[in-house]
Amino acid sequence: MKKTTVMLLFGGESSEHEVSVSSARNVFAALDDTKYDVVLCYIDRNGRWWLIENMTDPVDISTASQLLPELGGGCFVTLPNKEAVFPDVILPILHGVNGEDGTVQGLAKLTHIPIVGCKVEASAVTMDKVTTKQLLEHNNIQTVPFEVHIAGDALQSFHQLSDRLGSPLFIKPANGGSSVGISKASNDDELSTALNDAHKHDDKVLIETAITARELEVAVLGSGKSAKVSGIGEIKPDREFYDYDSKYDNSSQTQAIIPADIPSELAESIKKTTASAYQVLGCTGLARVDFFLSETNEVYLNEVNTLPGFTNISMYPKLWRQEGLSYAGLIDALIADALEK
Repeated sequence: MKKTTVMLLFGGESSEHEVSVSSARNVFAALDDTKYDVVLCYIDRNGRWWLIENMTDPVDISTASQLLPELGGGCFVTLPNKEAVFPDVILPILHGVNGEDGTVQGLAKLTHIPIVGCKVEASAVTMDKVTTKQLLEHNNIQTVPFEVHIAGDALQSFHQLSDRLGSPLFIKPANGGSSVGISKASNDDELSTALNDAHKHDDKVLIETAITARELEVAVLGSGKSAKVSGIGEIKPDREFYDYDSKYDNSSQTQAIIPADIPSELAESIKKTTASAYQVLGCTGLARVDFFLSETNEVYLNEVNTLPGFTNISMYPKLWRQEGLSYAGLIDALIADALEK
């Protein structure tokens, strides 16, 4: 039986570069070498693509060849040797800008190579938290109340904002993930500092009501009517909120509780909302959908992540393991979905 050639794409230019590399190591270890020939493609922090021989730690590009896409040709070409590499499918383990925002998905489309996950439009939409919230609200899916600050616009006072959104406030880049650039503000000085930090990552910044809530996550796998929704997991962060260190620091004591201890009726309602959001946003392949459950049992959809983490502590593969799908089986299902599309 002919093996499927999988290009494992990882690294990238975003602030989530290291998370991507960590996730890719797990995925590489899970790829069955009796089924797949794996082509390792590392994207460095400057955006250059490299064909590497082995998954070393740290990644070594000293003997690597650079890769360039051949548009319409279904392949990549190495430099300087000009050898063609023909992947059957691209498996992107990328996070953040120039990874899950539709750019890589667009490149795959132009090269005529299938890619795991969402298409260009859904990737771009879900990467932008503001656009996502607007689409969800338009379709009667409740999100956290918010306002938007654009770089260069006049800054309203904390008092003005908190009159409409409450206090304290969360400030986050509109495009980003892994809680990079997110801060909490309770006064004018904290608001100014938080906006400056967030604007380092994006010209468009989200200002949200801070809700005391439990953090719930749901996984979706597949496309169209065959897409499956997992059970509900709960994140119990080891600090005030689920920030980057709480997610990825080796000393983190954050817990992933699966299944979440919530009433069955509420769990079913959240799963239905998950399926609706997945459809509304045009998602295919996979996504992790995150919710807040307030102290008064109000459910708010927080965000949709179309390329969730695959590290040892990531919720997405854990949710499917709870459903009886192994890590390797999950990778198989994702590749099969991409090839079917």
